[in-house]
Amino acid sequence: MKRKPILFLLAATLAFTSAQTNDVLAQSRDKDKYGKRADDPVAKLGYQKKLRWADGLFKEGSFSNAEEYYYQLLNEQPRNPYLKYQVAECQWYLRDYGPAAKSYGDAYDIAKAVYPEAKYKQALMLKMSGDYEGAIAAFEKFKKDNPKPTKELKPLVKQSDVEIKGCHLGIRSIANPEAASIAKLGTNINSVNTELSPFPLGDTALLFATMNYDKQAEKIENRKAEYVSRFVVSSKDKFNENDTFQWALPFMDGKFNDSKFHVGNGYLSEGGDRFYYSKCLDKKGDTARLCRIYVSEFKDDRWGNPQELGYGINDRNSSSTHPCIVKIGKKEILFFSSNRKLQSRGGFDIWYSVYDERLKTYRRPQNVGKQINTKGNEVTPYFDNRTNKLYFSSDGWETMGGLDVFEATMAGNSPSRYSSVKNMGYPVNTSADDMYFILDPYGKPDGYLVSNRVGSVALKNPTCCDDIFRVQFEPKLKVIGKVIDTKTQEPLKEVVVKMTDENGNVVPFNSTDGKFEFNTSRGHSYSFVADKKKYTSSAATVNTEGVQRKDPDNTVEIELYASLVDNGIFRIDNVFYDFNESSLRPESLTDLEKLSTLLRNNPSLRVEIFSYTDGKGTPDYNEPLSVARAESVLNYIVNSGGVDRSRISIHGMGDRNKVAQEKLNNKDNAAGRQLNRRTEFKIFDEEEKRMIFDSAKPGTIGSQEKNLQIDTDNVSDEVEENSNLSRPGSRVNK
Repeated sequence: MKRKPILFLLAATLAFTSAQTNDVLAQSRDKDKYGKRADDPVAKLGYQKKLRWADGLFKEGSFSNAEEYYYQLLNEQPRNPYLKYQVAECQWYLRDYGPAAKSYGDAYDIAKAVYPEAKYKQALMLKMSGDYEGAIAAFEKFKKDNPKPTKELKPLVKQSDVEIKGCHLGIRSIANPEAASIAKLGTNINSVNTELSPFPLGDTALLFATMNYDKQAEKIENRKAEYVSRFVVSSKDKFNENDTFQWALPFMDGKFNDSKFHVGNGYLSEGGDRFYYSKCLDKKGDTARLCRIYVSEFKDDRWGNPQELGYGINDRNSSSTHPCIVKIGKKEILFFSSNRKLQSRGGFDIWYSVYDERLKTYRRPQNVGKQINTKGNEVTPYFDNRTNKLYFSSDGWETMGGLDVFEATMAGNSPSRYSSVKNMGYPVNTSADDMYFILDPYGKPDGYLVSNRVGSVALKNPTCCDDIFRVQFEPKLKVIGKVIDTKTQEPLKEVVVKMTDENGNVVPFNSTDGKFEFNTSRGHSYSFVADKKKYTSSAATVNTEGVQRKDPDNTVEIELYASLVDNGIFRIDNVFYDFNESSLRPESLTDLEKLSTLLRNNPSLRVEIFSYTDGKGTPDYNEPLSVARAESVLNYIVNSGGVDRSRISIHGMGDRNKVAQEKLNNKDNAAGRQLNRRTEFKIFDEEEKRMIFDSAKPGTIGSQEKNLQIDTDNVSDEVEENSNLSRPGSRVNK
């Protein structure tokens, strides 16, 4: 079920704003001159009459007002599944995703036999609100509840698998974003209503469409004709390098704006002598709109009267919109989107027609084919002939949300053949609707897009309305490499490589063949280590702090070397202290640095620190002293070694577990007391839950590992038994 009720006015999202307009107009009539809501006679109606009133508003597309009255009815019948479902439908139309998910869930819980599709819709709304984990669970629940789906539910069960893949795509893409930054254009461009179809006029101005740009919703009088979309143009601020724009003015170059029709999707031919655009007419009681493509020619210093395109471009019973005219090779191609039925893949498809410049005619339109079009909707085509790529938005492919922007590389000069289709990823795409992607005509390929993502100027809810955003592409900075086994000098298979930035943010890469690849951003310092059981790893660093946005793309190659820990090379001796002191002795620092390196390069390892005193002094004195000694070791490993504190536990053991006699022949044995003033270590492999090294015992990690197959679940019991950790002075840092 890929219903896009708010999508296709100019196959954009003006349907929502038109519905909002009805609500604003209606509500403005209910307010007195002081702006207070007047007495609402509908609120006093009986249940059945108010229900008919709410249903009538819903059919007319006045979803906000309908939602209000459905809520009033729910106060009388709070567990009425029809009312819950209708509220959810209103919220979907209004693109209020989070509340819609809850309302669909309520309707399903009350009457899943009546509304079995409500679980699917709940999952879809969770996805579009960005709750990917919740959406996956809901899609799986919908599939589980329909093992043998009906004819109506079968397409939804099948589509659920696509949506689940889209959720995983969103999780991965947000964790590893593309090299781009997205900035909302200011209030000189965006308003509380809908803005759409940006078209850059060189590098000096931006043409776009807006709904009643010069009037705020609160000032609208009861004249809906004033609330159609129209073209406006905004000049770039010449004295600001951050792509700011001046106040938008009506586009007066031609007779394109019409008080009775929505207009938008303006596009100039390559020579600038033809202007293509869409005109759409509202149909009362129907959220669909009939759109037609028009063209105006520039002659004798003026634009001629717009003419509706013929030759099958505009189909009688369907919409044609989103014109994009471009020169490909020697041919001029008109791309557009249409929901016509004949030869359709489903929903809105992308079509093309070859333009004969000499005869000024268009050939019969052709569907660009299944390499682009799906059973869902494909809209807002834009072709960049510099890179031979077609950009479009779709909800039929695997998407992060609703509509995502995709790029496809054309094979040769054939508009119906493409070598690949790629989701442009985060941050170009989000969990909301993203469309109308278009690049600047000159210079570095920055661009624009339209989105209702969180952060848009909102009229009712955070994702209600579409705004124009600036897309600025960063240089593509990559780090590629491989992990080498130091013994075999071959790539190490089945290894996890971890990239950590200066703030401690970790990005893992699961490598099956030892090769890895990371996207990096400018302005950061990154470290890389390999992590595999029984292996230690070298580290590498890459710094991008000096990279500028104008710099070219760059790829850095690195190699990480991993060695088996059982090769007998690692050994750490005990750490000792002076009498009555907790500070580290200089000869201990070398081994502590070895330990820090081992922990830093092997994130799956953790360490327990046990510090002791000699037998002089009372337990009440020795316990805190032993804790202080353990803390001095912990602070060195954390502060100098760069190891996360959560991986280290400390235990103040006092004068227990002596390793040497402190008296020989009834005389003080200073050497024995020195040996007892010590710190010992136990190193554990947290993933395998076993101890691999005990500094109190002879041998290296490799030699000890054969005899120390101790499950860490039992380690705490061992420590408790040997050291009575409940005594004062012992502490575990987690």
